[in-house]
Amino acid sequence: MATNQNLEQFMAKVIAKNPAEPEFHQAVKEVAESLFPFIEENPKYKGILERIAEPERVFIFRVPWLDDKGEVQINRGFRIQMNGAIGPYKGGLRFHPTVTLSVLKFLAFEQVFKNSLTTLPMGGGKGGSDFDPKGKSDNEVMKFTQSFMTELQKYIGADTDVPAGDIGVGGREIGFMFGQYKRLRSEFTGVLTGKGLDWGGSLVRPEATGYGNVYFAEEMLKTKGQNFKGKTVVISGSGNVAQYATQKATQLGGKVVTLSDSEGYIYDPKGIDAEKLAFVLELKNVKRGRISEYAKKFGCEFVAGKRPWGVKCDIALPCATQNEISPEEGKTLVNNGCICVSEGANMPSTPGAVEAFLEKKILFGPGKAANAGGVATSGLEMSQNSLRLSWSREEVDERLHNIMINIHKTCEKYGKDKSGFINYVNGANIGGFVKVANAMLAQGLV
Repeated sequence: MATNQNLEQFMAKVIAKNPAEPEFHQAVKEVAESLFPFIEENPKYKGILERIAEPERVFIFRVPWLDDKGEVQINRGFRIQMNGAIGPYKGGLRFHPTVTLSVLKFLAFEQVFKNSLTTLPMGGGKGGSDFDPKGKSDNEVMKFTQSFMTELQKYIGADTDVPAGDIGVGGREIGFMFGQYKRLRSEFTGVLTGKGLDWGGSLVRPEATGYGNVYFAEEMLKTKGQNFKGKTVVISGSGNVAQYATQKATQLGGKVVTLSDSEGYIYDPKGIDAEKLAFVLELKNVKRGRISEYAKKFGCEFVAGKRPWGVKCDIALPCATQNEISPEEGKTLVNNGCICVSEGANMPSTPGAVEAFLEKKILFGPGKAANAGGVATSGLEMSQNSLRLSWSREEVDERLHNIMINIHKTCEKYGKDKSGFINYVNGANIGGFVKVANAMLAQGLV
């Protein structure tokens, strides 16, 4: 009873200090529900979560840029430096109309725990803008990103804060921002990750989040004596994470039958093989087209305005965006026989959906653990930049795979109950918290 009262009081304070930020409230509550019983058993950690839930710094700035018509446009830029107890702030930049302070604070908060789980020395941060790259010319994207970096460069650095890509920020955007940083600071440093291979990037970085998500799902399946072979896999999204989750799941013997974007999803019962995936990569990464074109090309079904969670599957990999699986869709997945959900996106399952997964005790990998492969490989890119060398594809992939195996071991250590059930939500939250909390205690009032 005391735990519930303390949790309610804690959340009341968080909500009062951060009004009208529902995504941030949701992320903090999800972690607090796991941690409060643990903190009661380990009182030395009392008060640490309150400190982690308060960003160390928040930067909000105006981003003026000139469009192709010669008109000045205005967007808002953000950078959240959430917690730097275990290393430089690390976390992506998101360019999307839905970007708000609440969304970025939730992502930065999640990033603290995710980065801790990788075992690499990285603090948590996040940033971005409400700018929408869709429909913009390369010239307009360049003008915006140069203006954005002109302000952002004041707050970042290889040993301070190292941003990466996220939704709406790919190789093109990272390239333009890196060029502007170099121009303004007259230095060539690993200030951004996700760079091109010719100028400091790492092999496997584009594939890392998708690959890592599948590696984590594979480890969960192993606890039940199962694997991807012969399994039907439903994936949402069609961007970077979804693309490479599809590739790795297929390589491991799964059959991926869906991909989606903001207009709807495609259902290909024959499976998305390597040839079809190559079409998706060209469609999305080069032509920047809509996933409905896949249905026209390969003669399969396109379901407009819907998400793919009603399709029967064994494994679900949500790789699009936050809160994309509603409570009803979560129940539908379970009722349709889904045995494993591994989050490739950040917080894609609503609290009601997570409740449905845990109630039926299916394998559920929360994003802070399951999609940590992206930031892990960003950390490996930072290491390569510091050493002024590049590792081979095989070496980076092996390091990534081992990191995901170790994240799973951490989740198992802190999440396994007396019955043998592994609550990966508790495991990820507690495992990520302990390392950060110990560092904060050792460093005093940080």
